[in-house]
Amino acid sequence: MAKSRTEITRSNGNVFADLELPNAEEARTKADLVHAISKAIAARGLTRQQDVAEVLGIDQPKVSKLLRGYFSEYSVERLLEFLTRLGMDVEIKVTPKRSRKPGHIHVVA
Repeated sequence: MAKSRTEITRSNGNVFADLELPNAEEARTKADLVHAISKAIAARGLTRQQDVAEVLGIDQPKVSKLLRGYFSEYSVERLLEFLTRLGMDVEIKVTPKRSRKPGHIHVVA
């Protein structure tokens, strides 16, 4: 039986752009922020979604959706607010890019 070959395409670093989805840069930024929110929840020792909901000011089903990757309904600003409600400081640093290519947004948590 002949084995089929699997084609592998190298990512450009943004899976949303790789999939040619609209607003790929914004989607990546939101995904990175949701990951930081998840880490902040764990760092605070919050194990119940109801407790997370109270801290974030949203209901438990929305917490569940958010943590499962359904974040399109939230703005970047709202996700940043969630981080501050979880006791995180958020610093926005703007630096010049060394090339003429467009800059990018990078979340470090």
